[in-house]
Amino acid sequence: MKMASRFNLIVVLSLCLSLCLFPTPTASLQQNYYANICPNVENIVRDAVKKKFNQTFVTVPATIRLFFHDCFVQGCDASVIIASTASNTAEKDNPDNLSLAGDGFDTVIKAKAAVDAVPSCTNKVSCADILAMATRDVIALSGGPSYAVELGRLDGLVSTAASVNEKLPQPTFNLNQLNALFAANGLSQEDMIALSAAHTVGFSHCSRFANRIYNFSTQNLVDPTLNKTYATQLQGMCPQNVDPRIAINMDPNTPQIFDNMYFKNLKQHMGLFTSDEVLFTDPRSKPTVDAWASSSTNFQKAFVTAITKLGRVGVKTGSNGNIRRDCAVFN
Repeated sequence: MKMASRFNLIVVLSLCLSLCLFPTPTASLQQNYYANICPNVENIVRDAVKKKFNQTFVTVPATIRLFFHDCFVQGCDASVIIASTASNTAEKDNPDNLSLAGDGFDTVIKAKAAVDAVPSCTNKVSCADILAMATRDVIALSGGPSYAVELGRLDGLVSTAASVNEKLPQPTFNLNQLNALFAANGLSQEDMIALSAAHTVGFSHCSRFANRIYNFSTQNLVDPTLNKTYATQLQGMCPQNVDPRIAINMDPNTPQIFDNMYFKNLKQHMGLFTSDEVLFTDPRSKPTVDAWASSSTNFQKAFVTAITKLGRVGVKTGSNGNIRRDCAVFN
């Protein structure tokens, strides 16, 4: 074999090997993605979200939670918004998603309608991107950090209830379980702790933590890691035969402000779920809780980093997705 031919063969083999081992990214999100497509899209979405926010504060936690539940199952592709049909039970009807508040879905649907009402924007902006923008907007509207959101997602083509199983964090999780689930989505322990702070504006049904305030163990009726005064308050709000539709604030102090109170509450053993409390009781995560309890600025920076990384999970491009005309129905 001639030297030149051998060299060319080596180059080709090296290139093939590098592409196999280090595949090029399938998606490239970017800020201002719609600048030449639908230039005013972020203002249109923000106005629609603000209108919804002014109607009910539930818009905030409902939209954030919808984004989290969407991204953790098949990536950030708005598949959680798809409605079930006679032939398919969709993600939203998995038991883990039945508690998603309707206001989150409604926020995206109304923002999509506002975008599509502009002729140059009709069917040009994905539901997945609208959900990402709406999430950023509700965080800012409730006092949290404002950040530039990366865009360019397509909407997913599949949504099944079965795909949700074992993909979402549970209120009983310990630190190892939380870290493993977040790591599966490319998120670090620090990202997980930052994103957990979304509970500063959330709600929970009593059934999600009843095990901590009633019949915790044979030795302790109440979880001994729970602040005693707080446990008594929870029992008052959630008696044993409480209406299953009742939900309470996850942050008992500043429930309508997106702030670092979540971490201050953890230091007082007032984390509602075991998965909250463990962030303070486990020595591996406690230093981060301490740091962000004392610095709102550092927490907000970490949160923006984490939610930006979350928004990159499983992004659909090319033939793997499309732009839905109706967020709840496949085209």
